[in-house]
Amino acid sequence: MAGRKPSKGAVGRSDFAALLADVKGRIQDAQIRAVCAVNAELVRLYWDIGRIIADRQLREGWGAAVIPRLSRELKNELPELKGFSERNIDRMIAFYRAYPDPAGFSPPAVAKSLLQEKVPQVVAKD
Repeated sequence: MAGRKPSKGAVGRSDFAALLADVKGRIQDAQIRAVCAVNAELVRLYWDIGRIIADRQLREGWGAAVIPRLSRELKNELPELKGFSERNIDRMIAFYRAYPDPAGFSPPAVAKSLLQEKVPQVVAKD
């Protein structure tokens, strides 16, 4: 085996290491982008839930008693779902009230800059 010459189509160790590093980096970059996308979507969801409840409390005169009831019913209807305790729903409402304009919040700049630095940009060739 040691005396065999590499065939024409064989990949050298350094070439393979570079391929592995490239593929691994792309996988990790995609994972980071996926996590950031999920996080941004959850932030929008929590803001929207806060908006819905705050608007209905104002418009329909609902009191704070709706929050424990909503939390209980969400646990009953979607038992596998986590993160909708009374405290968290209160925080969603506070989040909406602190940022009534959705343009007032966005994904963290650090995540944006990490993605912009790592993701290769497509360039058209002439």
